[in-house]
Amino acid sequence: MRRIIERDRFMTKQVFHVGNAAGFSTDRLDSAAPVVAALIASGAPSALFFETLAERTLAFAQRAKLADPEAGYTPDLEGFLRPVLKDCVAHGIPILGNFGAANPLGAAKAIHRLARELGLESIKVAVVEGDDVREGLRSMQVQAWEEEALFDVQRDDIVAANVYLGAQPIAEALALGADVVVTGRVTDSALALAPLIHHFGWTADDWDRMAAGVLTGHLLECGAQITGGYFADPGYKDVAGMASIGYPIVEVSDDGGLVVTKPTGTGGRVDTRTVKEQILYEIHDPANYLTPDVTLDLTSVQVMDLGPDRVQVTGAKGRPAPETLKVTISYAGGWLGEGEISYAGPGAAARARLAAATAQQRIETQYPGIDIRADVIGLVSIFDGDTGERAKGMQDTEWEDVRVRIAVNTEDQAVAAMAAREVETLYCAGPAGGGGVRRTVTPRIKTASCLVPRESVQPRFRLVPADE
Repeated sequence: MRRIIERDRFMTKQVFHVGNAAGFSTDRLDSAAPVVAALIASGAPSALFFETLAERTLAFAQRAKLADPEAGYTPDLEGFLRPVLKDCVAHGIPILGNFGAANPLGAAKAIHRLARELGLESIKVAVVEGDDVREGLRSMQVQAWEEEALFDVQRDDIVAANVYLGAQPIAEALALGADVVVTGRVTDSALALAPLIHHFGWTADDWDRMAAGVLTGHLLECGAQITGGYFADPGYKDVAGMASIGYPIVEVSDDGGLVVTKPTGTGGRVDTRTVKEQILYEIHDPANYLTPDVTLDLTSVQVMDLGPDRVQVTGAKGRPAPETLKVTISYAGGWLGEGEISYAGPGAAARARLAAATAQQRIETQYPGIDIRADVIGLVSIFDGDTGERAKGMQDTEWEDVRVRIAVNTEDQAVAAMAAREVETLYCAGPAGGGGVRRTVTPRIKTASCLVPRESVQPRFRLVPADE
């Protein structure tokens, strides 16, 4: 039931609060409780969502499902929900999450098990399916994604293909009375837009309101980034209370007006600068931010401080959504072999360079043409090597300890293992003073993207009985 909330500048307008409690799959497990407490205290109709599914995360989930058909959903699902599930159900705050990953049904079953453990006798869990298009991909009219080469969908090593669904099937699942809606691959923004569609009754062609809903999701989707987390840069952009940083809430009015805030008493900050940084995050074309629900135009968006930790965002404009949907394809990627070793004390950098060169030369001699990377971590390696201008101006003595990492990518597991082993041979084969070796061999799943016609995809939604 819609309620009229009279609060600060929204006077007499209908307001719906959307809170976020995760921006990736291994985000903090204690972040949701303060958000839920704030949603309950507001008295406003509300929803909570967890965004836990990057393209890399989905590839890992597909690999887990291949090993165990019951796996493939977010491993920390129970940890995320345990602190807040009971309170959310009691106060009518639906929970939404793409923590279904490669196995939404498996996640729904796990939620039912958790609910029974918490003493919840009746809980409605819905799943949104249809994002898995692997079986039908070969017959679809595939188009290239942006600058990527057109992916060959006829190849035999495709592990999974998941299309980005929009908000409509999630909103329909909410209409079934779901306490929790589990999805697989959907756009991050859809998790915030869906409860707004359900609550306000926005129509699919109400472009500006839909755009405001997508912007709501974009502001929230990365969790504490917008409340000062990724913003923090000591001495330049100081943020207090990082250890207790609050996760974000957006108050949305029926006309599409937004106010970004966070729970009272938590650390972090919400101001025009944190909000502007998040608006620009991962935006390619500000005038054409493409989603399955709407094309968002950010060029007229305005940001204004309303007071401590309260920022108003207005001006989102929308146009019809594209006729194609993006598909993430996961395919077999061979094997990653890694070996690491550390060097410390006088001359550590020179010895580390010699170690890296020695291991690389031996591996390339044994396996000509192998895909290999050698880094001396601590010598500007994060910028793809220690040969840049920054490194040239620094003396080796400026580093007291460094770590060598050798990595190879190969189709042969045995080759990956032997390449990683070469790093361990540096213990006695030199140079001097190496220690702390670690080596691993990991199966890889690579990802690519393509576009398919919207009409090729058929989303589904349903309630999952507790005994299924």
